[in-house]
Amino acid sequence: MDMFNKVTAFLQQALETREPSINLLESFVDHWKAITNYYIETTDESRAVKNTDIPWRLRQMLDILVYEEKQQGEEAGPCMEYLLQHKILETLCTLGKAQYPPGMSQQVMVFFSKVLSHIQKPVLHLINVYRPVQKLINLCGLPHSQTEKEESQFLFAVCTQVNKDPYVLNYILEIKNDSLKRSSSTSDEAAEKDCSGSSSPERASSPSSSSSACSLLSRSGAHPVSSPQEATGMIPVLLHLEKSEKRRVAHRSLESLLLLVSSTQEDTGHLLAERTPLCDLLAQRLTELYLLIPSTIDPADIHSFSVVQWRTRFTQDSTAESQSFPGSENVYRFFCFLDLCNELIKQAPKVLGVKMARALHSQWLKGVIQPHLLQMSEVGILVHTTLLSCSVRHIHSPALLEELVQFMLGSDTDSETRQHLHTHLLRYRLIEHCNHISDEISITTLRLFEELLQKPNRRILSNLVLRNLENRSYKLPGTGASDERLRVESDLLDESEELEEDPFFPDMYDDSGDSNHEPLLSLPNVRERLNPNLHTQVVDTVNSGLTSSCTRVTSSSSAKVQFQYSRLQEQRTRKTSWMCS
Repeated sequence: MDMFNKVTAFLQQALETREPSINLLESFVDHWKAITNYYIETTDESRAVKNTDIPWRLRQMLDILVYEEKQQGEEAGPCMEYLLQHKILETLCTLGKAQYPPGMSQQVMVFFSKVLSHIQKPVLHLINVYRPVQKLINLCGLPHSQTEKEESQFLFAVCTQVNKDPYVLNYILEIKNDSLKRSSSTSDEAAEKDCSGSSSPERASSPSSSSSACSLLSRSGAHPVSSPQEATGMIPVLLHLEKSEKRRVAHRSLESLLLLVSSTQEDTGHLLAERTPLCDLLAQRLTELYLLIPSTIDPADIHSFSVVQWRTRFTQDSTAESQSFPGSENVYRFFCFLDLCNELIKQAPKVLGVKMARALHSQWLKGVIQPHLLQMSEVGILVHTTLLSCSVRHIHSPALLEELVQFMLGSDTDSETRQHLHTHLLRYRLIEHCNHISDEISITTLRLFEELLQKPNRRILSNLVLRNLENRSYKLPGTGASDERLRVESDLLDESEELEEDPFFPDMYDDSGDSNHEPLLSLPNVRERLNPNLHTQVVDTVNSGLTSSCTRVTSSSSAKVQFQYSRLQEQRTRKTSWMCS
């Protein structure tokens, strides 16, 4: 029993003995000081960052921040406050720009991405966060970059935060209320001031700013690297990464673009439409892909090209392989990007979607396709008419469809006359191509109109059909005496069927006798008798036209039967008189 009590007491004492609590702030500061000491003590400038302990220490700092947030709840912990007050993110951004040690920018982008994605509380609106984020965005999109994967992850994390809180887009795009975006020269001057040690009042309270990073670099003998950039700003960089040969990079960049524009706030739409090059860059990229399609491509291959979605470019290979023909890869990439533009226009706020659709109209439809459709080369007309027909099949966003209808048919709504034939040259030329000397062009153009008529747009049917029926006069069905007359004439036709094939009267169906029908009612009178509902007006107008045509044919046929019958009676009378004599 004594032994049992001793064992129990020993176990209780062991359980009550606790590890001394770890001071998170001290550990966080130690890791940061170890990173800064590396730049003071090292002498090997060629040593890669992955061969140092910098990546491990950055991971430890991130883990501490995440753990602290879980423990603190709503309030910011001391480690996060230390990160912000000592401008650690800005210092890391400067070290990444210097690429010292080699590969440092890759580690910095990974750290930024994980901070933005793992920290649950919003931090992107804080100046000590969004300023280094702005600078790091300007480091993306460098020519021959080896960090495309990290750049795409970083930008995806930024766009995710913007999608959650669209207001921070003002900070990310560096837009002020009283001016447009800052020029690159202003950004360069600000960076020089940071490295020279001059600080604004916001920086005066913290000596550990990017100037400390400059001093660290000067002690280690390294200097910031300045390289020419192909793209500056988040949107140009995203469209630059879309061209990457790495599918995951291109896919993530386009997903980031969708996150950026898919905001329900109209203010964000105005911001992206008026103060960013998004619309022009999208139209420019679509035009570039269109021009890469070879002019020698077989139109039959384009007609057989099925509708594609932009995500299939990154998830499936079977679609492209099943439609393999010379130039198929260029056609496939063009239609994938066209589907992306459709998706962007549908997801974006209305003002931004309309602006993007108009940019595509101006640069792609009117700037590239129209000159090819109006050219004299039959081969060029055939290829580009086929491409436009397949493009119509792929377009499904309402705003872009409106611009397509405006491009092909114009906005005229009045009944056509001979003076109107040249008001919209492209529409007139396409209608002419339906009766082209080349059967291939005629068939292809008819397919184009067939694709257009299948689109759910009221202006298409109105422009091509109804505008030419509105002001015409048609006989209204159900007008009393005319119905009785029509019934009598039908009976005459039934009784005289044996006379239709009489060889003595081969001109029975000559249309020259169509002069005895009644004057037709004018359309205003028809409208007075019809339901004022627009749909009913359209249906009755078409039905009146069909009824009028049938009435004219019936009236003409009945008159000819009566004329034939009278001539036959006269002939029989003459024959009887001759036999009697």
